[in-house]
Amino acid sequence: MMIQRRSRTLAVACLLAATATLAAAGCAKSETSSNAGGDSSQGAQEVKTPDSSSGSGCSLKTYGAPKLDLKDAVVGFSQSEKEANPFRIAETQSIKDEAKKIGVKKLLTTNAQSQLSKQISDIQDMLSQGAQFLIVAPLNSDGLEPALKAAAAKKVPVLTIDRTVNSTACKDYVAFLGSDFVEQGKRAADAMIKATGGKGKVAILLGASGNTVTTDRTKGFVDQVKAEAPGLEIVAQQTGEFARDKGQQVMEQLIQSKPDITAVYAENDEMGLGAITALKAAGKKPGKDVKIVSIDGTRNAVQALVDGEYNAVIESNPRFGPLAFATAQKFYAGEEIAKNVIITDREYDEANAKDSLGGAY
Repeated sequence: MMIQRRSRTLAVACLLAATATLAAAGCAKSETSSNAGGDSSQGAQEVKTPDSSSGSGCSLKTYGAPKLDLKDAVVGFSQSEKEANPFRIAETQSIKDEAKKIGVKKLLTTNAQSQLSKQISDIQDMLSQGAQFLIVAPLNSDGLEPALKAAAAKKVPVLTIDRTVNSTACKDYVAFLGSDFVEQGKRAADAMIKATGGKGKVAILLGASGNTVTTDRTKGFVDQVKAEAPGLEIVAQQTGEFARDKGQQVMEQLIQSKPDITAVYAENDEMGLGAITALKAAGKKPGKDVKIVSIDGTRNAVQALVDGEYNAVIESNPRFGPLAFATAQKFYAGEEIAKNVIITDREYDEANAKDSLGGAY
């Protein structure tokens, strides 16, 4: 009976907290829960000023697609990676939520499970099912050409999100929506310089190869450290494939091969959280003995900041639903869409982490 009363009390408390302005963090769920999107009122995407969206515009007329009312349309969403990563959970949920909100007739969703061949076949399958507009989160920057050509042959516009593709805008796809990844790397470097005082030995846990996210986040970080903190030596760069278990394995190896590492830059939060586990197992104090900075903005990473086991997190906002469908509506209304629609990203640090936890995903 005591357990039942406590359960009912907790449920009531969370329900009441949901109506309060500052209570989002109080009833936070785990990273794999339906609350992975975080508090949308705090975490909504914002587009930078118009001059930050680069490239010539693409309109319905120049793209050569037929006019379409999304409320009478079949829309397809191709997710690239399995939804064990909080970023992917939040991204997919955001697309589903917004499609429902604006009244899309039918939303098809697929998951490529980190297999390029499957993402190609997923997109082709959705086209066969009558998809008239596609939102694609590319697995890699190269390799999707067969799928893009299949869409172009049926005059189905494609909007890419979160990763760019090395194809021709307004021909192979309409536009890219996402972050400035070089800038993310630069900001991560600035945060690391602040945390370390600009001195020490840093290891980089690289993201997956074959996409511009990894390339750009590495370039931004390395160039900024070289320019601003020559005393901060980059002693290792090894891929953790954007996965927590792989990040942990790499960190375990680096602790053995380079025991004098004093800082870790992880190109996503999952690898950074894996590094925490490895450091603790080795008797080191993450956030103190070894400074950690990563990119994403997941709830677990921001919580690690609150707990003193992390030093900074640069956000990469996955809530693309509202922006993706708003962009689609503008496109079908005849407006020109910039080649690159760049969003702003916040930064979490030790000073704001506790108050900002509700906006993490």
